[in-house]
Amino acid sequence: MNNAILNKIEIKTLQEIESKYYMKPILDSILQDIESKNREWHKVFDNLYSYLVNSKDLVEKLIQLRVQNGVIKDASQARKSIAGQAFSNLIIWTFLKNKEQGHIEKNIFITSKRSQIPNHKEIFLIQVGEETQKPDVDLVIYSLDSIHNLHKCLIISLKTSLRERAGQTYKWKLLMEIANTESNLKEKYNISYNPPIMPLVCFATVNFYNEINNPQHRGMFKFFDCAFIGKDIEADDFIKPLSYLITYIKENL
Repeated sequence: MNNAILNKIEIKTLQEIESKYYMKPILDSILQDIESKNREWHKVFDNLYSYLVNSKDLVEKLIQLRVQNGVIKDASQARKSIAGQAFSNLIIWTFLKNKEQGHIEKNIFITSKRSQIPNHKEIFLIQVGEETQKPDVDLVIYSLDSIHNLHKCLIISLKTSLRERAGQTYKWKLLMEIANTESNLKEKYNISYNPPIMPLVCFATVNFYNEINNPQHRGMFKFFDCAFIGKDIEADDFIKPLSYLITYIKENL
């Protein structure tokens, strides 16, 4: 199937991701599995952890080559940057490839750029007295209605590790819910939030450090509308394999 189902922005996004030097070994391994193992596109979501880990040595060689050529000055900083960016790019790329295959409706979009989303200022800003709070947003998946107005949207916070920022996301989720209900807390802190739609808030990880079974981390996941992991696991009430994102989108967007 060709990518005629994708619009110009989506095609350009695919091209930009595929042009990044550190993505090539990862994407090559995915395409090889699609061809040699006849892997279905939606199952790519469940193997993002493996693709990232198995491509680590090849990516490291590319980093060292760029250091030698003076393109990169700090290899350590490059590794840290790539770790987060590769996960985000992989989800966007896999999402668009599934959309290209017809697994995702044409009126559903994904972006890491808030400004692309209609009404983004109202959705991603909570007023607390004279100050403002913004959510931890790595990706947004959203749908448009027949006249291209925002219909529904889903915020996804991405983490390769749960150690640092998972708590920030669920705290913002709680703030959003307080702001959307009549309560003494809302009045006490002078919270104002009037989005045209109430976004869902989800969490996705590859769990590099096997932290998801930590009781404290498991407790945090209960605050999200849904949580996903880029590993091939059995779905439960706690966390779903990332391929479930396609089903979740169909049911909620």
